[in-house]
Amino acid sequence: MEVISRHSVACVSYPLTSSNLSPHLKRIPSSCTFQVNLWPSWRFPKRLFFQNGLSTIRWEVEKCSVKISKIVSSSDKSKRQVSVPFLRVVVGVVLALSVSVAIKQGPSWSLSEENRLFLEAWRTLDRAYVDKTFNGQSWFRYRENALRSEPMSTREETYTAIRKMVSTLNDPFTRFLEPEKLKNLRSGTQSSLTGVGLSIGYPTNIDSSSTGVVVISAAPGGPASRAGIFPGDIILAIDDASTDGMTIYDAANTLQGPEGSSVDLTIRSRDEIKKVMLKRERVTLNPVKSRLCEIPGSAKDASPKVGYIKLTSFTQNASDAVKEAIETLRSNNVNAFVLDLRDNSGGLFPEGIEIAKIWLNKGVIVYICDSRGVRDIYDVEGSNAVAASEPLAVLVNKGTASASEILAGALKDNKRAVVFGEPTYGKGKIQSVFELSDGSGMAVTVARYETPAHTDIDKVGIKPDHPLPASFPKDENDFCTCVQDPSSACYLNGAQLFSR
Repeated sequence: MEVISRHSVACVSYPLTSSNLSPHLKRIPSSCTFQVNLWPSWRFPKRLFFQNGLSTIRWEVEKCSVKISKIVSSSDKSKRQVSVPFLRVVVGVVLALSVSVAIKQGPSWSLSEENRLFLEAWRTLDRAYVDKTFNGQSWFRYRENALRSEPMSTREETYTAIRKMVSTLNDPFTRFLEPEKLKNLRSGTQSSLTGVGLSIGYPTNIDSSSTGVVVISAAPGGPASRAGIFPGDIILAIDDASTDGMTIYDAANTLQGPEGSSVDLTIRSRDEIKKVMLKRERVTLNPVKSRLCEIPGSAKDASPKVGYIKLTSFTQNASDAVKEAIETLRSNNVNAFVLDLRDNSGGLFPEGIEIAKIWLNKGVIVYICDSRGVRDIYDVEGSNAVAASEPLAVLVNKGTASASEILAGALKDNKRAVVFGEPTYGKGKIQSVFELSDGSGMAVTVARYETPAHTDIDKVGIKPDHPLPASFPKDENDFCTCVQDPSSACYLNGAQLFSR
C-alpha cells in the first residue's frame, strides 16, 4: 500500500490481488488499484462524503474501468454476479482505510496550531453564548467558511479572524481579549489600578441621541472626580481621537497608562463642551466607607442612630468589607442602615450575590435567563444573613449599574429596602471571561438577568421608590447633615428615609 500527497489531499493506493478479490473478480489485471482520497470536509460537497472526525473519505476506482466494463458486459448473468462482491470489496477497503490510514498517517491538511486556536474560540462561543441563534446565522456554517477562507498563517491573522467572528454577533459586551487586555481586565477587579478613575459604558436608551462613550461613575477622590466629571457626561474624544465608533474596552485601555502620564479628554456635560487634561495615578479601590449618624430625637438616649455604608465597587472581598462595616456600626448601637450604591458601576457578580445574602434571610436574589427562559435561580437560605431585620434604605442613580443593579433589585423586590434616587443605568446582561490556551481570552455574554419580580432591566434600569433631593451629597462626611439638619436643602427625616 502506498501513501502519497497531492495538493493537501492524502491519497492511498490499494493494489488488487487474488487474495483480496472474490472469485468473480480474479480476472481483473493485477495492475489495477483502488484509490482512496482523504479530503478535508470543507473541500468536498456534502452529498458526496461522510465524515469521520475531521476527515472525509471518498473512494474511486482508477485504471480498471475499461477492464471491469468488459467483464461485466460479457453476459447479464456475469453482471449480476460481479456487482455485489465488487461492492463488498470496495466498502471493505474504505472502512479499513478510514480507521488505519486516516488515523495513523499525518495528512498534510491536518489543522494547524492557528486553526486550533480559532476553533477553541469558536467552541467557547458555541457553548457559552446566551443567544443560541447567534444573531440569526448558522454557527456551524460560519466555522466551515472561516476555516476555508480566512487567512490564519500567523497569530495576528488568527486574532483578526476571531475578532471578525465575534463582530457577527453584534453584541458590544462580547469581545475577544488579547493576552495584555485580558490581564488589564482582571486587574480591574483588584484593589487598585493606574488610570483616571472613570467607569464608562455605552449610551443607553435614555441617551440614544448621544455618540461616544458615557461616564457611568467617577471614583471618589480620583483624577476625573477632582476635575468635575460626573455620571452622564459624554466623552467625545480621548487625546483628540474621536470615541464615535470606539468600543468601551478600547476607550478604557486608552484611559489607562503609566502612572504620572497625562491624557486629554473632550467632555460634553449637559450642553457644555469642555477639554480636560487628567494625570494618571494609582487609584485605590477601597470598596466600602462607613459613617455613624445620630438623628436628633425627643430625648438624647432615644436618639436613633443610622449606619451609612457607601459601596463603590464589587471587587474581591467586597462582601467581607461590608460585613466588617456592619459589625463596626452595630457596636455603636445603630438602629437602621443606609446603603449607598450611587456611582457603583458593578464588578464581580458573585460578590453582588454574597452582599445580597447579608441583608436577606429569604427570597430570590436574581433569575438567570437565556433565550429559552429561566435557567438558574440564586436565592437565599438565610444562613449568611447578617443584617436582615434593621430598616434599610438604598440610594441609587444612573451610575448604578450591573452587579449593583442586581443588589438593588433584589432588596427592592423582596421589600427589604426602600430605594431612593433616580433610574439606574440598565445593564441587564451578564458576562463571563474565558481564557484561551495561548493566554488570550473571551468575554462572553452568557445570560441576561431578571429581578425577583421578573423585571428585565436591560437598557431601562431599576426605578426607585422615591427621588432624592437634587442637592443630596455623595460624600459620607456630608451625609449626616442631610438627616440631622432640618434647615438643609437636602434634609430627609428618619420617617421619610425608611417609609414606603
